[in-house]
Amino acid sequence: MASLVQGAYVLERDRQLNRQGPDALAPAWWKFFHFELRQELVDDADSSIFGAVYAFKPPYNILDAAAAASAPHYVVAFRGTIRKKASASRDLELDLRLARNGGLERSTRFRVAMQTIRDVVSAAGHGRVWLAGHSLGSAISTLGGKIMARAGVLLPAFLFNPPFLSAPVERIPHKKVKHGIRIAKSFVTAGVATVLHKGGGGDEAFAALARWVPNVLVNPADHISAEYVGYFDHRKKMEDIGAGAVGRLATRHSVTHLLQGIGKPGGCEPLHLFPSAVLTVNRGPSPDFKTAHGIHQWWKPDLVLQLQCSAYSYA
Repeated sequence: MASLVQGAYVLERDRQLNRQGPDALAPAWWKFFHFELRQELVDDADSSIFGAVYAFKPPYNILDAAAAASAPHYVVAFRGTIRKKASASRDLELDLRLARNGGLERSTRFRVAMQTIRDVVSAAGHGRVWLAGHSLGSAISTLGGKIMARAGVLLPAFLFNPPFLSAPVERIPHKKVKHGIRIAKSFVTAGVATVLHKGGGGDEAFAALARWVPNVLVNPADHISAEYVGYFDHRKKMEDIGAGAVGRLATRHSVTHLLQGIGKPGGCEPLHLFPSAVLTVNRGPSPDFKTAHGIHQWWKPDLVLQLQCSAYSYA
């Protein structure tokens, strides 16, 4: 999946550098895995390519027929931010919207992405369509996956370095300090949710996502996505100290989004929180942020991966 996301990155770089025909570098990223490019996704705001739809076309003489049968028929993949002149302005604008919860779902980019997801699912059936994204592209995949899940369509998703919109507590080296901060944060979040009457018998919108189990791939040295490690581990620790109810309520909310949702019908849902996931952590060395956050880490042959659990449930 990471290579298909990289294909979306390189499609945009090919466009920017006017690499066409035999000079284009993007096709190698999907052809090696027997995929075909079916559609380029273009942002109306700046004409940049931000994603792609791929179709799996295995060779007729493929040796592992079982593996081919379990593969997706289609993959909708979204790239992250490219800090090059031709696309940086639009990408950074969407990054800022995401950081400020400023309406990624109302952007033209997401509208194109969501319509594409619906069209591909309608044509192929939901059991045959997978989502993938990196960084900003993971946020688009997450939002699209949530919308489809609430409609009863559960799409397998691979979210590489998805943004976690909170302070990166996971980066604190001292475990006791880290644990103490998370406990305090949970009590504050639960308290604010209770005051604003968000406790109730459970958040139906959040619980509705419990059957959707995306694959979340993160690096603890990446301050953008690292907090997912603690997010999925913290509820058990809250149960262990007898504060499970507080942990369950805090898991569904963030203070920022609770406050932003005051006066808004239905409140303001935090994009980065969801009840279930398969979490994969890259424990290999990452000398700098570029390495820790980059898509390229996910196809290295010497990966040191930790699968925390087959799935987490927070419904």
